[in-house]
Amino acid sequence: MSKKQEAFRTMIGGQAIIEGIMMRGPAKTSIVVRSPDGIVSKDEEFTPIKDKYPVLGWPFLRGVVNFVGSMGAGMKALTWSADVSMGEELAKPIEEPSRFEAWLDKKLSSDKAQKAFMAGAMVIGVVFAVGLFILLPALLATLLDGIAMPRIVRNLIEGALRLGILLGYMALVSRMKDIKRVFSYHGAEHKTIACYEAGAPLTVENVRGFTRFHPRCGTSFLLTVVIISVLVFSLAIPFQNMWLRMGLRLLLLPVVVSISYEINRYMGKHDHLLSRILRAPGLWLQRLTTNEPDDSMIEVGIEALSRVLPAQTGADSWGKAN
Repeated sequence: MSKKQEAFRTMIGGQAIIEGIMMRGPAKTSIVVRSPDGIVSKDEEFTPIKDKYPVLGWPFLRGVVNFVGSMGAGMKALTWSADVSMGEELAKPIEEPSRFEAWLDKKLSSDKAQKAFMAGAMVIGVVFAVGLFILLPALLATLLDGIAMPRIVRNLIEGALRLGILLGYMALVSRMKDIKRVFSYHGAEHKTIACYEAGAPLTVENVRGFTRFHPRCGTSFLLTVVIISVLVFSLAIPFQNMWLRMGLRLLLLPVVVSISYEINRYMGKHDHLLSRILRAPGLWLQRLTTNEPDDSMIEVGIEALSRVLPAQTGADSWGKAN
């Protein structure tokens, strides 16, 4: 295998969903799900937002834009995969709609209703994450208000609480049966991309031999967000009032996401001593969010990745991404 192949990094990324994988390439998204009737796929072409508005591809702006875009695409993929993976359940007679469902069907078209529910679900998900990982640690830290200590120590304690909540949450959900399968598809996604980046043919046998840990993973990104939030909040929030502290944390979240994105991007793009040290904690955390996949899951990963590969070899190189 050549040195050039070993150093190749693709901009293609993925997400594990219910009984499947979503892959997002330079210009196409593919959702591949294993249903009771076999593998089902759905492709959708798109134009990167940075091509329409180049300013949104600038460093420290692209992080928030890509984060929001990934959340939207991920929510759509989850919704579709849930429907497809139900298989026979979808064939059962539909029960009479409730009054609320009838009213909603009357007021909104099916397309608008789906978008409304997806937007609502995304908002609820963001509120839950912010409340659990940002506001709850800040609230718990108020128990220290009566203890005299340097502000930096207090913020480090709050950061430790935030990290503990993140680790505890991941450890708990990883024990759920359905989530275990999603995390196995997560492993299949990583293995498939690693095989492709190594320049090896995309076969089940080849993919099986690659690692399930990948530096450009959302799990690593979440850990980076937690660490960067400790630093940003420590430097930028001198206030003692609890409500002011919480409000400023919310306002600073885009800053935290932007910095975290650039750091995660650097760790994924480079392979030297510093990058390996920086990404080591995130790779360790992936032991909670990835499992070894079976061959049927690897087949889904290969199908999803193959469908988003660009026609021109190398067009998906990480170096071409803004």
